[in-house]
Amino acid sequence: MKENQYKPETGLTHDDCEKYEGAVVPPIFQNSLFTFENWDAADKAFEDRQNHFIYSRGKNPTVKMAEEKLASLAGAEKAQLFPSGMGAVSAAVLSCVKSGDHVIAVKNLYGPAVNFLTQYLAPKFNVEVSFVQGNSTEDFENAIKANTSLIYLESPSTAVFSLQDIEAVAQLARSGGIKTIIDNTWATPVYQKPLAMGIDLEIHSCSKYLGGHSDIVGGVILGKAKDLDEIFTHEYEWIGAKTAPFEAWLLLRSLRTLHIRMEKHQQNALRVAEFLESHAKIRMVRYPGLKSFPQYELGQKQMSGYSGLLSFCMDTEDIDKVKLFFNSLELFHRGVSWGGFESLVYAPAISYIKELSPEQFANMGISPGDIRISVGLENVEDLIADLDRSLERI
Repeated sequence: MKENQYKPETGLTHDDCEKYEGAVVPPIFQNSLFTFENWDAADKAFEDRQNHFIYSRGKNPTVKMAEEKLASLAGAEKAQLFPSGMGAVSAAVLSCVKSGDHVIAVKNLYGPAVNFLTQYLAPKFNVEVSFVQGNSTEDFENAIKANTSLIYLESPSTAVFSLQDIEAVAQLARSGGIKTIIDNTWATPVYQKPLAMGIDLEIHSCSKYLGGHSDIVGGVILGKAKDLDEIFTHEYEWIGAKTAPFEAWLLLRSLRTLHIRMEKHQQNALRVAEFLESHAKIRMVRYPGLKSFPQYELGQKQMSGYSGLLSFCMDTEDIDKVKLFFNSLELFHRGVSWGGFESLVYAPAISYIKELSPEQFANMGISPGDIRISVGLENVEDLIADLDRSLERI
């Protein structure tokens, strides 16, 4: 199959069977090293380690297959897989900053990413971090300093699903010689193409929709070949953050159904969001696919669809009532992750109430009555009925 000959969903579904004795599913290259016929072959490989298989801490054929499909899907020149989403986050950030630099990041980032910036980079490497709301490009422009080297985006963002004008921020950063990173896990490359909007590095947790079956932990960085080659050497190979062939093989399996799964997640989530929005016991629903969402038009401009993760605020801050609703759900499993085939529910208060003051809690734009749900692939009428029954109990 010729690369880029077909639409992305076709490319994700088909592999070159002739390479593997006609096998419709490629094999797993579960080996640690690769041997060479002679001195010259080994010498050639070490001269161009980016494109040769030597040792699976570097390149591995199964991992490479998954990376090539992800790069094609996202419109990237290259991809680099990591053993976790945070592996991709930390490697991407480290590739863009040095001691004494300044980073601008949006509020409501993924929690461990915030911790990496503020509790690791800041004290250990004297990296200054400023957080901005990010709803307007001026937020970023006003935060830029002489030593700003990176702007870190997450659109839609964690918990409140606020959007940033990706193209405008990328243009602002490029004019100042500032690198940009975006966590695009929520929308996936199916529904949002940040690289085409000028972003330098796009990252994903493969544990979410890209994996989609709740059996993979992984991450990926996507971008230009020059940037990814440097990350391969410095933040991937030197640190030893390799992706195992079996996880890459599972990811290849998952990518074959990504478009179909995302369509169903979107359909179910929109129905659930509309139900919740009309319910008397719900104060607010945060889902970029709703026309009532404050940034709906921006979402329409830079996304071609929506995923299954949303949040809502119950019309109560009585933690006992919130617990009753949470514990009454039957189809929504209680868990911290999202993006799998199954529906999940999580209450931010479970963790935040232990770590933050009421003022800090409110500053994040959420309350004890906030609930986050990941709408899965079940029958949507069953999911709505489960939510309705549980809401009626309070």
